Amino acid sequence: MADLAGDIRLAVDSGKAAIGFKSVSDSLLSNSAKLVILAKKNKRETIEDIMHLTKVGNTGLIVYEGNPMELGAICGKPFSVSVLSIMEPGNSHILENHASNAYSASEKPKAVQESEASQK
Repeated sequence: MADLAGDIRLAVDSGKAAIGFKSVSDSLLSNSAKLVILAKKNKRETIEDIMHLTKVGNTGLIVYEGNPMELGAICGKPFSVSVLSIMEPGNSHILENHASNAYSASEKPKAVQESEASQK
């Protein structure tokens, strides 16, 4: 299996990505997002909203097993990144390498279910 972290970094550096809840929401509402990556440890509201928007937009979702600080570091940012969307993969093969790992709009990822259970 290809390295998800490396593919994320390459997509952010060479392609077009939206970082942060508002930017990702806008990309989902405009149907420009091809893939959404959500940090596993997130606020419940963020998880629910992103799950709803990916379902409405029929966009794949990958749950990154780390926290937002780790996802931010992977993106090369000095701040936490709770969610990002890939609009153009650039030189990355993230869409080909990880599309089979993305959750469809109708299913809820196990990591999200676990996160929701731990926040109750």
